[in-house]
Amino acid sequence: MTDRNLIGKEGEEEARDYLIQKGYIILHTNWRFHHYELDIVAVNGDELVVIEVKTRSGGYLIAPEEAVDRGKIKRIVSAADMYARYFRKNLPVRFDIITLIKSDAGYEIEHIEDAFYAPIR
Repeated sequence: MTDRNLIGKEGEEEARDYLIQKGYIILHTNWRFHHYELDIVAVNGDELVVIEVKTRSGGYLIAPEEAVDRGKIKRIVSAADMYARYFRKNLPVRFDIITLIKSDAGYEIEHIEDAFYAPIR
């Protein structure tokens, strides 16, 4: 596994632990179905929360959340729709982004709630 993949996996574990500490109920991590993929799916209150996790180490060129572009948003929304149908979840869906910046001291975590909305077709 490359350093980049290891940092990404580590970041997702940190994000999951952070969410659990905040009272979220984690339903799935790295959920995949055909070509659909979601980093973390959780329940918080009465909402189904889909969380995209972006991890960077020092020296990154763009902010991690900027990597979630229009195309990525469309793929996440499609995957969330498939997830809700597959598991018959009839809850409002919220889309969050968690960014993690790795340093020698650990991770700096930022949780962006309602980071984006499903685009209107």
